[in-house]
Amino acid sequence: MSLIPTTILTGFLGSGKTTLLKRVLQEAHGQKIAVIENEFGEENIDNDILVSDTNEQIIQMSNGCICCTIREDLRTTLRDLAEKKRKGELDFERVVIETTGLADPGPVAQTFFMDDEIAESFLLDSILTLVDAKHAAQQLNDRQEARRQVGFADQIFISKTDLVTPEETAALMHRLKHMNPRAPQKAVHFGEVALSEVFDLRGFNLNTKLEIDPDFLKDDAHDHGHGDDHAHGDDHEHGEHCDHPSHAHAQDHGHHHHHDDDVKSFVFRSDRAFDPAKLEDFLGAIVNIYGPRMLRYKGVLNMKGTERKVIFQGVHQLMGSDLGPAWGADEMRTSKMVFIGLDLPKDIFLQGLEQSLV
Repeated sequence: MSLIPTTILTGFLGSGKTTLLKRVLQEAHGQKIAVIENEFGEENIDNDILVSDTNEQIIQMSNGCICCTIREDLRTTLRDLAEKKRKGELDFERVVIETTGLADPGPVAQTFFMDDEIAESFLLDSILTLVDAKHAAQQLNDRQEARRQVGFADQIFISKTDLVTPEETAALMHRLKHMNPRAPQKAVHFGEVALSEVFDLRGFNLNTKLEIDPDFLKDDAHDHGHGDDHAHGDDHEHGEHCDHPSHAHAQDHGHHHHHDDDVKSFVFRSDRAFDPAKLEDFLGAIVNIYGPRMLRYKGVLNMKGTERKVIFQGVHQLMGSDLGPAWGADEMRTSKMVFIGLDLPKDIFLQGLEQSLV
């Protein structure tokens, strides 16, 4: 049986997750989706969509979708769903897990790495974060959970942009880009998102990541290597992320925004190959110490001893690597890694990675 793609939906309270979920559940898109509702929260979608006061944990809807609430832990629920699907008791093609407004999506994502039984049935497709443009600035300032959700995202949807000025939206997008340069951002009308933009994004799927994201190895808008020797000069793409006139070019080096958020990202790149043993030791050590503060990290590596790209990624303390496609004959063998986390000591990371090169 092929793996069941799973999407984790996270986001600020009031950002439109419920609207998005309703739409996913009610739209006749010909897909059978199982939604897992994380019921520990204050906001509940059940009453709106579902029959209330039901004791059933799994509710089948007329269009073939399924809704279920988590009574025990997520792993039990996922195993139950997979088993019922195998036995033919339930028919669904994909799963959406909604986490509550202030939840940390980390442990949910880790479940897909950690539990072999789950990994044999489910494929974590991506983590989607909904951001409420109207309240984002305050939520990002006041709540670390909100900043963490941004750091975790594979795709960011910004809702309620119609309630703020274009300048405010542009400033917010700029700020989010600093926190997480990997996740594409899209302004959406209160939870109205085309399903093609929600599913099969393969944000987490290592092997296909490079095929669908050829820019992963190019310089991101905010990779101004800040003093590390992997900087590639002044190559930011203006226009796309910062078309607001207040950013004179001279100050566009990450210092113009007033919020020095604790969730940040940085990039390491090198044209020299990694020594596999040294790199493994170093990564093991930093994950041991900084794992709880490391939200997402990912890389395409040039490793001594293999002609293929090594693709690695992780969430908190859990990391995995995979052999990717072979390096092209005339392709520059450049390793690039992106780290997103809470106040990570960039110098220690960059220096340790530098020392793990051949």
